[in-house]
Amino acid sequence: MMKSHGCGDLRNTHTGARVTLAGWIHRRRDHGGVVFIDLRDSTGIVQVVLDPQRTTCAKETIRSLRPEYVIQVKGDVTARPAGTENPRIATGEIEVVVSEAEVLNDSPTPPFYINEDVEVEENLVLKYRFLYLRRPRMRENLVLRHRLIKGIRDFLDRERFLEIETPILIKSTPEGARDYLVPSRVNPGKFYALPQSPQQLKQILMVAGFERYFQIARCFRDEDLRADRQPEFTQLDLEMSFADEDDILNLIERMTVELMHLVRPDASFAQPFPRMTYTDAMARYGTDKPDLRYGMEIVDVTDIAAHTSFSIFRSSLEAEGVVKGICVPGCSGYSKHQLTELIDHAISAGAKGLVTLAVVDSSNTDGGIRSVLTRHVTGNQMRALMDRFGARDGDLLLVVADTESTVCKVLDVLRREMATRLNLVDSNSFSFAFILGFPLFDWNEEAHRWDSMHHPFTAPPPDDVPLLDTLPGKVRGRHYDLVCNGNELGSGSVRIHQRLLQQKVFSILGYSDKAIVERFGHFLRALEYGAPPHAGIALGLDRMAMLLAGEQSIREVIAFPKNQNAVDLMTDSPSLVDPAQLAELNLSLRRQRIDRT
Repeated sequence: MMKSHGCGDLRNTHTGARVTLAGWIHRRRDHGGVVFIDLRDSTGIVQVVLDPQRTTCAKETIRSLRPEYVIQVKGDVTARPAGTENPRIATGEIEVVVSEAEVLNDSPTPPFYINEDVEVEENLVLKYRFLYLRRPRMRENLVLRHRLIKGIRDFLDRERFLEIETPILIKSTPEGARDYLVPSRVNPGKFYALPQSPQQLKQILMVAGFERYFQIARCFRDEDLRADRQPEFTQLDLEMSFADEDDILNLIERMTVELMHLVRPDASFAQPFPRMTYTDAMARYGTDKPDLRYGMEIVDVTDIAAHTSFSIFRSSLEAEGVVKGICVPGCSGYSKHQLTELIDHAISAGAKGLVTLAVVDSSNTDGGIRSVLTRHVTGNQMRALMDRFGARDGDLLLVVADTESTVCKVLDVLRREMATRLNLVDSNSFSFAFILGFPLFDWNEEAHRWDSMHHPFTAPPPDDVPLLDTLPGKVRGRHYDLVCNGNELGSGSVRIHQRLLQQKVFSILGYSDKAIVERFGHFLRALEYGAPPHAGIALGLDRMAMLLAGEQSIREVIAFPKNQNAVDLMTDSPSLVDPAQLAELNLSLRRQRIDRT
């Protein structure tokens, strides 16, 4: 090896030792000819001292050293002079006095600072990813991700799960997003698909008798991107035979608790994880992935609004809408400009408007409430509103009247916005919860058909099976989600394990008998041969690592991510290919006409 120790491994116990180090120059400071260098490698940073009087290294070489040069040094570990210790780094009590130094490679000036955690334009970060990954924060994030995945493997191995790989080239079957397709050279005109998840394959493994399966699975979805979504992502895929909801939830809770102690021992979280129905989560928080670290729960005032003369309320109720709101503590003094900002925020989330009530004196419904609503409600109606919200002096009520889905979406957005403004979010606190009892189907108004709320392999409760033929919208699903701090970390369900029931669900989703056989024949055939009852879950590891690392984007916990247009700027991918390659695959490109009018 070209070094005897890692830079970050040295401590005061190494004082007097002769060491050889190699790494990158993190910082350089020239103190009148004596040069101090923070030397960085994968283990951390240590200060090395190049004194022209104590080293054989030429003065010209010392003067030439710049950040990101790769160097090797040999020298003695000494205690730092009293008063010069650096408590911010693990090696801060010692330094290495260099006797020999060699430049292993030089470097041009990087396009952004490596040694300062300042914001960099995204395209630059992605183009020079190999430099951005040198930042200590990025290394810490990837180390955290490694420890997270190792912890998962260790836990599941103790629980007698087998890690089994499934194919990357599979059959194209609908999973809720567009597939990435791969042409087959040896089967002209036919295509593989990259898996959106190993859903059918892991269920087939249950049929095959592997009762406990898991995989750190790579998945691919051709969909629009955002901060917590990439075209390729990693999930923990897990399936158990002879298991129900409680078996999966108890297992995942125990695993999550162990991972938190391993990866974030400084964090706080409550146990046991609360369990909440989908209906309750939507009613109280307007979302199926609520952030439970703060209050401001949604309050339904539809019944009170129905008796007022306020036209906005009445028109919404005539269209079978609802009236709901949240109570924000301590914001009754918001200025007209601040209130306008909130109204604009609500409108951008889909609302037609926002009714605000500033509670100055809750006991005085005539003059103690500042709102346009005061002209359209009686004193008794206003008191009923105050009581329903539990409003106190100094509170601000934000009320939305619209369809149920719009009201939920807007109040969820406003609730998060106000929690941020009021600093109610504790970044060191994690509030895990399980959401259960989703509807099995969701009506697609645009396409006039039923869609799966999660996916078509989810089982309904036995009591709801008769409703499949008559009232599919009333059928519940045996789904469950793991959520934390307003993020969905994972989703799973008890699966359908009987062929006839699976065919029935496919039919309700609009597949013809022919389409069912063409797309799912292999899967239905497997269910015929003694498929055991089984259940599973998939956890998004990119999102989990992002949350535990305190980042706002999964790009910060992925080594080589793509941008919002699914482009890898470092390798310039996707790219054109040689026409000969297309010909070999029996493909041709159709030139699209671009209308520039």
